[in-house]
Amino acid sequence: MTVLLLRLAGPLQAWGAASRFAYRHTEIAPTKSGVIGLLAAARGMRRTEPLTDLLGLTFGVRIDQPGQILRDFQVARSLDGRRNMPLTYRYYLSDAAFLAAVDGDENLLQGLHEALNRPRFPLYLGRRSCPPAGRVCLGVHTGGIADALSTWPWQASKRHRQQAARTVQLEILRDAGPDDHTVETIRDEPVTFDPAHRQHAWRPIVRSNTLLENPESRSTVSHDPMALLGG
Repeated sequence: MTVLLLRLAGPLQAWGAASRFAYRHTEIAPTKSGVIGLLAAARGMRRTEPLTDLLGLTFGVRIDQPGQILRDFQVARSLDGRRNMPLTYRYYLSDAAFLAAVDGDENLLQGLHEALNRPRFPLYLGRRSCPPAGRVCLGVHTGGIADALSTWPWQASKRHRQQAARTVQLEILRDAGPDDHTVETIRDEPVTFDPAHRQHAWRPIVRSNTLLENPESRSTVSHDPMALLGG
């Protein structure tokens, strides 16, 4: 198996999966449809083009730095200035960082890796007002999504790592496999991004946690999250 790893970090991110009308919500982590859209933009694909090979990718994400929910609102008027549009509330993730992974054909992943390093269209983290900070692509690596997200070095900011404990517990959300039994569903499987008939299907996901060592910790408190399970 082969995975493409991405670091998704920036001042603002917005990953909507259930936005309606005047409220534009964000999920707590990058969505599969949002990341597929980012990959499509890197390749220079138009919204009306079929996603084809990208639809077969398996997706997972690790919450390395949760950030905070930020609410903003926007007002608009008609071009002639005579009519006010409805007030729109928009929610963002502020100061967050994630490790995302996609699994698929190795040649496809290598092509996506090259596209991310030289994107045809600008990359953004869910919305056009949310550009990424720093390098997005962490390369193509052997192994599966679960292993990569469980072991890859922590991608939080330096300040966040220094303030955290020596051992950190991070949440992982990934596409459910045939052997996963405790799953939930989210309407986040992209079918088409065509503005005339944009479609998303339901996809099953599974949640888990991983423990990582944090050698940069400056905390004087020793925290062992498994200690309470001892005798």
